[in-house]
Amino acid sequence: MRHITRRFMLTMALSSAALAAMPALAQEKIARIGILAPISGGAAADGQDTQQGATLAVEEINAAGGVNGYKLEIAVADTRDLGPAAVTSAVERLLSDEGVNMVMTGYASASNFEIEAMAEAGMPYFLAGNSAQTAEIVAEAPDDFPTIWSFAPSYDLYETGIMPVIERWQSEKKLTLANKKIAFITSDNPYSKSIYEGMMEDAKARGWEITATEVVPFGEINDWRAFLSKTRQDPPAVIVNTDYLPGNAATFTSQFLENPTQSLVFIQYAPTVPEYLELTKEKATGIITSTMVGVLPNERAAATNKAYKARYGIDASTYAQALYEMVYIYRDILAAGVDPTDRLAVAKAIGEVKDRVTALGIVSFDPKTHLTVAGDDFMPLQIFQVWDGKRVLLSPARWADGELQTAPWLKK
Repeated sequence: MRHITRRFMLTMALSSAALAAMPALAQEKIARIGILAPISGGAAADGQDTQQGATLAVEEINAAGGVNGYKLEIAVADTRDLGPAAVTSAVERLLSDEGVNMVMTGYASASNFEIEAMAEAGMPYFLAGNSAQTAEIVAEAPDDFPTIWSFAPSYDLYETGIMPVIERWQSEKKLTLANKKIAFITSDNPYSKSIYEGMMEDAKARGWEITATEVVPFGEINDWRAFLSKTRQDPPAVIVNTDYLPGNAATFTSQFLENPTQSLVFIQYAPTVPEYLELTKEKATGIITSTMVGVLPNERAAATNKAYKARYGIDASTYAQALYEMVYIYRDILAAGVDPTDRLAVAKAIGEVKDRVTALGIVSFDPKTHLTVAGDDFMPLQIFQVWDGKRVLLSPARWADGELQTAPWLKK
């Protein structure tokens, strides 16, 4: 009888404990991160990488028990074609979600106009693209944008950092150029066009003769042949294309190779996206590209890429790595005791991040622009050459994993 009584009492005790635990489970605290990204449309490769990088970080953090009593969750809003209507709709969706107190993106629009709405709503907005547009909006009155911070550094080096390297390669006999002529093409969006204009200005200042220029409508471009035909009339030593969509860059590469001029070909950013390499494979061997938000060959990047590849079966792109890092910055802010619903406190803590080692460089923020600090010792301009379907980092020298080689069409 005593055994039955003791067994009954033990059962009741365990049942009471289970019932006591139920409210805690039912009321598990959630910190929801809004993700703005072009999941569909011409920039879908970047958008999907953005979502997957953030998702991987959230899964790892939750698997480790969450952070300070919170589990993280993601709410994704598709900015589709990056047009004003699509972006505005996506922003409104996240701002109306009461559980979202933090929004992240690689980029959501070409002009970053959504920054104004995020600041007005007091929403922490952590983005990793179009830094020139971010600085233009924020720098006039930084105190009016306390919740806006950019993981991307100033893009000034996109405009002034390429030509000096090309000239240095020539002086070091790594590159032989037939003349000092250059041709430029871009698409009509703020990011690409500002780099196009800045690079042209820098080239002129260095004494280069510009033989052809063209601005094409932004979006999917299936035919670059008119511009390429124009370049063949007065073949330049360098051809520059600053359109950033990987599908467009792949088409440009293929059409250039149909009848190549003796020109070094530089395509801004797009060849750093895995989709470009998948589309072009070995055909793109010799193409030069660059990025200010690029993955460095450091231990942090290698570890993240290993986890990403195990999860998704592909290498982590720039935006996958960037969003992964941004989620972990947010995680550390919550771990330090900041309440995720205290939006201003979260944003202030982002701005106070200093000398943080990431897969893309060392992160500190400039209080005047709210951009990550640029430079070889912080976020460096990375210049690559595509070779045999892979990217080889040529500059900066401290991170380089290869040397410039002569492109196949220049050997003819």
